[in-house]
Amino acid sequence: MKRALILAAAIAALAAPAWAGPVNLLPDPVDDDGRITLGELFDEAGAASGVVVGRRVGATAVLEASQVQIAARRAGLQWSNPNGLRRIVVREGGAIPAEASARPAAASVGAPAPVSARAGVNVEVLTYARSLAAGDVIQPEDVIWASVQSHLAPAGAPQDAEAVIGLEAKRALRAGTPVGPRDLASPQVIARNDMVEVAYINDGVELTVTGKATRNASAGEAVPILNVQSNRTIDAVAVAPGRAVAGPAAQIARRNPQQFAAR
Repeated sequence: MKRALILAAAIAALAAPAWAGPVNLLPDPVDDDGRITLGELFDEAGAASGVVVGRRVGATAVLEASQVQIAARRAGLQWSNPNGLRRIVVREGGAIPAEASARPAAASVGAPAPVSARAGVNVEVLTYARSLAAGDVIQPEDVIWASVQSHLAPAGAPQDAEAVIGLEAKRALRAGTPVGPRDLASPQVIARNDMVEVAYINDGVELTVTGKATRNASAGEAVPILNVQSNRTIDAVAVAPGRAVAGPAAQIARRNPQQFAAR
């Protein structure tokens, strides 16, 4: 009986992951063969280094941070995600240009170094992984980091892939083109001629009327609504599909449309 208990304890110990303690996410994760492992994401992953947590097909891969955290925990690693990352960008392995290796402390994992204005210097910028049509919504796999000469990098280019994921292409965009600050916008929630419920909100009082949108609008954008009964135009701000707000609340909706989207 005693021998059986000892054997059971040994089997349990072998089956449990070797606890490696707290680990830190590497500032610029890379992989060489398309198989992304815990050892390529975290420092001192130990025996869990070879555990595969994702695949990379193109020049970069975007992993959901929550899924990586679960995989790490199962392998015995403690990663608290102290920066609250939602996604982790993993690049193809290889030499990293000196200008791209420095990462500002506040940047998300996978963000490039500040763009240098010197001609002939290569810097990393966010580019489109595929050609997009107007109205396409940017998915994690639609953008990748690529090296270009600094004078080709658009001024004000986004420094974090997270900032553009979920936005909508304002026009057709070609694969390989650097992401520019005027390429994308919040997805359209109201189309011209849509029937829209407009809420006038002031001091806790809410009155609603239905009218016709006179233009397309994204959440947080101004949209004149024609009251078809009075033939008067209401100055409103789009907040959600088929919904806009007017009055004092409209100024707040410009900055935070989500506050009024679910009323």
